[in-house]
Amino acid sequence: MKFGALQRRVRRCEQVVTVRLVETQDHWSTLSQVWRQGWSPLRIVVVGLAGGFIAGKLEVPGKVNGARWLQMVGSVSNLFASAQAAFATAMAAQAAASADDAAEEADDASEQASAAASAAEARPTPAARPEPEPELREPRPAEAATELSER
Repeated sequence: MKFGALQRRVRRCEQVVTVRLVETQDHWSTLSQVWRQGWSPLRIVVVGLAGGFIAGKLEVPGKVNGARWLQMVGSVSNLFASAQAAFATAMAAQAAASADDAAEEADDASEQASAAASAAEARPTPAARPEPEPELREPRPAEAATELSER
């Protein structure tokens, strides 16, 4: 397979991954919102009572006691909390990467604009008039501060 074809294939796969990432983030935020809205106080109480009843009925003497159930519930809740933290970290990293990309694009655009401006200044003017001398004046505070910060 040719190198150019491989590059196109890789670009296409990267685009597919980007689209799937955005879809996953949208679905995750929808699921998170619906999940939070679904847990009303009544449902929490009902699930707690049902879970306690099931834990009491399934309790095998000596092997699984109430403390073990509480330990298991605590472990599972910690697992979900760390999964949410990892997802939030991934979202923050992606946001930072997109901000960096936007900054690079802005830098490229400003460089192109400055190159175009310098090219426009380099063109000779049709009239051969001498330019007037610029007036000497005190710099405004913003100009002075910018000049000092650039040094």
